[in-house]
Amino acid sequence: MKRIILNSIFFVLLFTILPDALLAQGRNEEGQTYILENSYDVVTLTPPTGKKVKNVILMIGDGMSLMHVYSAWTANRGKLNLDNSQAIGLSKTYCADRLITDSGAGGTALATGQKTNYHYVGVDTEGKPLKSLVDLASENGKSAGIAVTCRLWDATPATFCCHNIDRDNEAEIVADYVNCNADYVFGGGAKLFENREDGRNIFKELSNKGFQIPRSWDEVEKIKNGKVFAVVDSVDTPLPAERGDLLARASLKGIELLNQNTNGFFMMIEGSQIDDYGHFNDLDLLMQETHDFDRTIGKIYEWAAQDGETLVVITADHETGGLTLVDGDLEEGRIACKFSTGGHSGVMVPVYAFGPGSEKFTGIYENTAIFDKIKELLNL
Repeated sequence: MKRIILNSIFFVLLFTILPDALLAQGRNEEGQTYILENSYDVVTLTPPTGKKVKNVILMIGDGMSLMHVYSAWTANRGKLNLDNSQAIGLSKTYCADRLITDSGAGGTALATGQKTNYHYVGVDTEGKPLKSLVDLASENGKSAGIAVTCRLWDATPATFCCHNIDRDNEAEIVADYVNCNADYVFGGGAKLFENREDGRNIFKELSNKGFQIPRSWDEVEKIKNGKVFAVVDSVDTPLPAERGDLLARASLKGIELLNQNTNGFFMMIEGSQIDDYGHFNDLDLLMQETHDFDRTIGKIYEWAAQDGETLVVITADHETGGLTLVDGDLEEGRIACKFSTGGHSGVMVPVYAFGPGSEKFTGIYENTAIFDKIKELLNL
């Protein structure tokens, strides 16, 4: 376990110091092999038959492409919970000022329905704040929440709650969570919520706004109602092998609390660190994260199938790593892959949907259309 942690720290430092071209150089020519030793079962679900959309859960696999999905499918011996999806589409991810987007601009398009500039978070191309699906849900009497495995100042969660022209303005972004309209927030990043250079204690400010502030999963688990802002780790949550099914548990806890609103809810769930291990060109950890995200999808799909009035939409903000599956064996759960970059690539990303309204998500469209479709279905 210590070796895994040290390796991760090494990769973080490497990624910070070296440009994308050097990250990929010399490590991708021979490729990498991964075998999922213990495959997991997938339950075939019967989709709900009703047409009413009361709730929407948007799940974002940060950096996840069709190749990530197909590689994970192969490693799990030809099955994923995503197989239960009723509709599949493709999303164009380019941003306002670049062909190859980042999570700031990509997340903003999904959260607000507007393309913006590279590195912008929750604002338009002129830096003006945009309303997100979290804001619109709240304005229309619904509850709203987010659950992620990354630090909360990272781009994707910030696009749903915060506003800044640079995703790297981390302390400013964290301070903006005080104005967030979400009722449930779960993630990491505690170190920028307290002991800040500006002297502010963001936890105290959130508490003054009526949030419960649990600092561990055990504390989160005990909460039965009310607004929750849970920051359970100093930076990101631990690696998959250490945290187990934390994303699934945190997501279901959020659903449990948000679903107490009879008007319905909107929730965003992110498999955040798929992106990190695409950047690091680490196939092993990349597949661990992708399978963790798929197992979380399985739990969410099961809940939605029983609820009958919940639409689940799954997509990505962009692709990371230029992953290519070059060989493998379904019976062995073995994949051989190569990476073409240490950064993002420009391929379209998949969109999956399950539940009432899922038929709206077929075809090829702009990433902003995902916002439009959700907004329409929830009558926001």
